[in-house]
Amino acid sequence: MGRSIAYSMFGKLASVALASFLYASAALAEDDKPTFSVTWENDVFAGSDDNYTNGIRLAMVGAENDVPRWLERSANSLPFFDESGNKRWEFALGQNMYTPKNYQLRAAQPNDRPYAGWLYGSAGVTSDTGTTLDNFRMTLGVVGPASGAERVQETVHDLIGSDHPQGWHHQLENEAGLILSYQRKWRNIWKLNPDGFGIDLTPSVGGAVGNVLTQASAGAVVRIGEDLPADYGPPLITSVLTGTDYFVPSETIGWYVFAGMEGNAVARNIFLDGNTFEDSASVDKKHFVGGLQAGLALTYDGVRYAYTHMLRTKEFEGQEGGESYGAFTVSWKF
Repeated sequence: MGRSIAYSMFGKLASVALASFLYASAALAEDDKPTFSVTWENDVFAGSDDNYTNGIRLAMVGAENDVPRWLERSANSLPFFDESGNKRWEFALGQNMYTPKNYQLRAAQPNDRPYAGWLYGSAGVTSDTGTTLDNFRMTLGVVGPASGAERVQETVHDLIGSDHPQGWHHQLENEAGLILSYQRKWRNIWKLNPDGFGIDLTPSVGGAVGNVLTQASAGAVVRIGEDLPADYGPPLITSVLTGTDYFVPSETIGWYVFAGMEGNAVARNIFLDGNTFEDSASVDKKHFVGGLQAGLALTYDGVRYAYTHMLRTKEFEGQEGGESYGAFTVSWKF
């Protein structure tokens, strides 16, 4: 009796594993179209206007395996990069904006986050096996007045009838910035019924090195919904739990809800530590920072819409509570 029960349990587990593998493999249709994605992050979704207060990013990702031979060879030579995965190139342009809690003060605020802007462009390559995703990215940009953050914020405040920030003359000085980053994700999908409803767990690890940001990161996201193999979650700007700008839907309609948590060990963050080569405003950063996220994504007729709400722990000494902001993304094939 015990042996028959064991065989029965083993058979059921094998069936679930096989069904999960077939579900993940069969649902990944050939992706022959580029994807364009717009991501907007802002603390207006949390009813505040401070710290990391705004981010905008425009990204374009090439079709599956539509990469130059030299780029594919270079990608395959990278440590930890899976040579068997489908390769994609990606480009992005973006701007981030940081302000102290009280932006109406003209005087310097040495115990609060410095004013700072970050204007950047990035280029990268991904390798997607269907169950793992490798992403290598190089980001170049400028911190300081040349980022245009002051002008953008003042223009937006004019449009919405809000008061101008008064302390941008204390912002970080101009400095060229470089970040090299790598991330690995593992996607495990379990099909819960024949109609495509499923659940998955996606742990990730990664790191970044550069004068703008140097850190090691780890996290995981759980998703529940339909057509989960279409992506690895929606893209984000500042979270290490970012998903993919591209998506490969196998159904006209797909959806999922998700929640995740992340941890970062931070060695350098220019937006807290200040400029690298000259004196500037700065605060004492915390070396370990955590975050939570939750949201909803909907794919309909080749367009993906997603909203993510973020909660982060304090990033520097003296910060009044953690930070909260939202991220809205629209992605489409063309």
